[in-house]
Amino acid sequence: MKLVVKGIERRPEKYLLPLALAAAPMLIGAAESGSAGVLLALAVLLPAAKLAGWLAERVGQPAVLGELLAGIAIGNLGLFGYDGLEYLKKDSALETLATLGVILLLFEVGLESSLADLIKVGVSSLFVAIVGVALPFVLGWAVSAWLLPEHSRYVHAFIGAALSATSVGITARVLRDMGRIKSREASIILGAAVIDDVLGLVILAVVTGMIAGAGAGEPFTAGSIAWLVAKVTVFLAASLTLGLFFAPRLMAHAARAKIKGLMFVLSLSFCFVLAYIAALIGLAAIVGAFAAGLVLQGVPWGEHAAEGERSMEDLLHPVSAFLVPLFFAHTGLQMNVTWLARPDVLVLSLALTAAAIAGKQACGLAVVERGLNRIAIGVGMIPRGEVGLIFAGIGLTLSVGGERIVDDATFAAVVVMVMLTTLVSPPLLQWSFGRKKEN
Repeated sequence: MKLVVKGIERRPEKYLLPLALAAAPMLIGAAESGSAGVLLALAVLLPAAKLAGWLAERVGQPAVLGELLAGIAIGNLGLFGYDGLEYLKKDSALETLATLGVILLLFEVGLESSLADLIKVGVSSLFVAIVGVALPFVLGWAVSAWLLPEHSRYVHAFIGAALSATSVGITARVLRDMGRIKSREASIILGAAVIDDVLGLVILAVVTGMIAGAGAGEPFTAGSIAWLVAKVTVFLAASLTLGLFFAPRLMAHAARAKIKGLMFVLSLSFCFVLAYIAALIGLAAIVGAFAAGLVLQGVPWGEHAAEGERSMEDLLHPVSAFLVPLFFAHTGLQMNVTWLARPDVLVLSLALTAAAIAGKQACGLAVVERGLNRIAIGVGMIPRGEVGLIFAGIGLTLSVGGERIVDDATFAAVVVMVMLTTLVSPPLLQWSFGRKKEN
């Protein structure tokens, strides 16, 4: 269809997008209360996160970085005189959906991991993971204690936990693009990543449990920390042991019912049950979701699923593709970029980034085999990516005595650290493999 305006042919479809963008502020302003506000928020955040994620991948970065930047951009529109979307930062329904997103993300991570691989990783992978968790934690605590002396040790502990995280998704992709995914260095990095996930979640569970205990008036002692570690260990051991025994039998019975989709629903239910139990005993819910994924990863889905029924991962993907980007966009919403104009916040950001890089780079020294590229192994462990953002997002929900553990300035610094470690890793990895192997 064409319109003729003053003798000039014009295509109306060219103006649909500008008109929609012009009308959006009025619609959002009218709907920012009640369920309508959530629906319109999803209509804005989801395409923005998807488009930004696609653009990030086009320039060689992970989609999560684009999704985070989309949230940051929308959350800071007030700097340009438009505050119609400010309600998104505190919307409880949107926060619930974002929480579901991160739970499903850790469930997927568990499904993609393997207990068998975790047990049989080499000594080098084990040492790399231990050093890559312990040293960044210590360095993060030290930087926080140095630059944030007025904050409590709970803040120092949480920042240390955030630095201990590792996300090797981008490393794996770069290694694959370079044709190095089959190398021994890549095997050590990926093997260490599995252990790193478990150790990082244990540290997060202990730190969040410690903060929750402080909020309830429990003292911070060596005994309380030992109790938290024992609680996390028992929870993971019990979940994996009982789950590995009952889950295959439950799925076999569900398969006999011949109800399409029942196995998938029961799998999600199992994830939510373990996440609920973890939260009930004072641990992070994502610890339970990860344990559920580890358990179900070992279930022979193909033996039980009806003919033509898709795998668990295939069925889960459309749900996670909706909710997971929402979590990262929601995390970006919470960041106030004006804090980066403060010199002390910039100094904290750069100090945390330096500690994050140095702590993971030391992983290469833990490799016991000779003739490997230790620098490449250390660089491969640097990206924090989505795991670091998960830690930062959880930090926003923690408080002691009504005071937030992670304030706006600290949150901004942690997010900058995550972004910088993610950005520098691909070029550093390519450079490190271009060097001569160390003896």
